Amino acid sequence: MINPWISSFCFVLTIFLYFLSKWLYGKKPSILFMPLLLAPLLILAVVLLFRIPYLDYIQDSHWLLWMLGPATVAFAIPIYDQRQLIHKHWLSLSVGVCVSVCVAVSSTIALARLFHLSEILQRSLAMRSITTPFAIQATRLIGGKTDLNAVFVVITGVFGMAIGELILTAMSIRSRLGKGASLGACAHGAGTAKAYQIGHTEGVTSSIIMMLAGVITVCIAPLVGRLFW
Repeated sequence: MINPWISSFCFVLTIFLYFLSKWLYGKKPSILFMPLLLAPLLILAVVLLFRIPYLDYIQDSHWLLWMLGPATVAFAIPIYDQRQLIHKHWLSLSVGVCVSVCVAVSSTIALARLFHLSEILQRSLAMRSITTPFAIQATRLIGGKTDLNAVFVVITGVFGMAIGELILTAMSIRSRLGKGASLGACAHGAGTAKAYQIGHTEGVTSSIIMMLAGVITVCIAPLVGRLFW
């Protein structure tokens, strides 16, 4: 039986730990204090320590998951403000996002099969490179586990946010559009947050690519499911 007091406590705790990690990251911008990494680890520690059942935790906290949809749609505002940028570079943006989606999905499935992962892990991993609302829907379409997929999406975002800029520097990518597109395509929301830290143009480009990649991936998910399984 679900305990409403525990559910309410978990909801408040999740919000508190997020803002705590955000405050710590503002004081010391270190990968260890990134809200996307620190908050889940702290929540996991509390849940394991007090042996809180998953159903008790998610009962009220599922509203936070629901808010991912509106939060993702909100990226449309800076995209609309920069519609001239889209009009000017529509071809390179379109080609770039199509290539990124194909490479992300195919390389993930290829590596999963190379290491002989189970089919359910392959299906759950395949859509890890897009932002969570899109990834969950795409994973449902190919028969994967959405809970596992959400974990893989977070891990992808954390790594992309942590080392993305280093990789771009090592590869001597100086284009502002190139930096933004790379972070948005490979590290979705976390990469977009990092792109905005680098510059406004990078952030807007990353937002555009992230949204387009999510839409395209959801559209091709049924085809991916039929081709690979």
